[in-house]
Amino acid sequence: MRFLRNSPLGRSRKATAGAILLLIFVIIALFPGLFAHDNPTAEVYTRNLGMGSGGHLLGTTGTGQDIWAQAVYGTRDVLEIVIGAGLAATVIAAAIGVASAYFGGWTEGVLNLFTDVVLVIPLFPLLIVIAAYAHNSGTGTMIAVLTLTGWSYTARQLRSQALSIKNRDFLSAARVRGERAWYIITVEILPTMSSLLMAAFLVNALYDVMFASSLQFVGLGDPNSTAWGTMLYWAQNNEALQAGYYVQAVVPGAAIALLGAAFALLNYAFDEVGNPALRPLPKQRTRKLLIRRLSRA
Repeated sequence: MRFLRNSPLGRSRKATAGAILLLIFVIIALFPGLFAHDNPTAEVYTRNLGMGSGGHLLGTTGTGQDIWAQAVYGTRDVLEIVIGAGLAATVIAAAIGVASAYFGGWTEGVLNLFTDVVLVIPLFPLLIVIAAYAHNSGTGTMIAVLTLTGWSYTARQLRSQALSIKNRDFLSAARVRGERAWYIITVEILPTMSSLLMAAFLVNALYDVMFASSLQFVGLGDPNSTAWGTMLYWAQNNEALQAGYYVQAVVPGAAIALLGAAFALLNYAFDEVGNPALRPLPKQRTRKLLIRRLSRA
């Protein structure tokens, strides 16, 4: 614990704030019944109630569903999509990017061509086409769609990092020992890229929050699921904003923004760990540098 506290990550306020936010969402997703006691799918309440009316903390929707219960139970669906797609995209990107850099030759040419083809395709239109084809599918389909379209940029980054360490002495020693390629990649190369892999996962997760919610908002998710993007979809269909029922759209929008902020803050913190030039200087060191520059002037 003391080592973690004294590490650059442990001293980062961005990491602390992001970790607290993400932990709150994870706890809500694991134990939604502790926070909301109404059925999120039950259309049995009075429609369009305001905040605090009729025993409903945030009111009800245009179809008579409890907004607070929907927001709480929707957390699990969103995290399943985001974490599942983020992890899968990062694994695929690591496999393709590192293999391309390590093997070289025709393997590198084929994998680079495949990566470039996926990379130049406009992402959001492609997501819309695929999601429209698999309309009303479940969480697994959404994860697959986001994974297949979200790995290419990360693969390019990981390939560049792998190329920079390809000829290091510890890798040459492993090859001299007769280690297999899969062993060198998984045991020697990938652990040295742990901070970059974590940052890549956080970036993928951040974009998956926005893309998944956007697809659900335009009606390309499962309209019967309990998710924040679906809440926005039904708020738009029921013209909640036009009628003055702003809570129906603000609550899921705020939840999406906060979860995205959690991943973004953690990503900034891991960037600082991986790149010392981005780390904020201590106050005493900053003061000394300022005095030194003023004295030279």
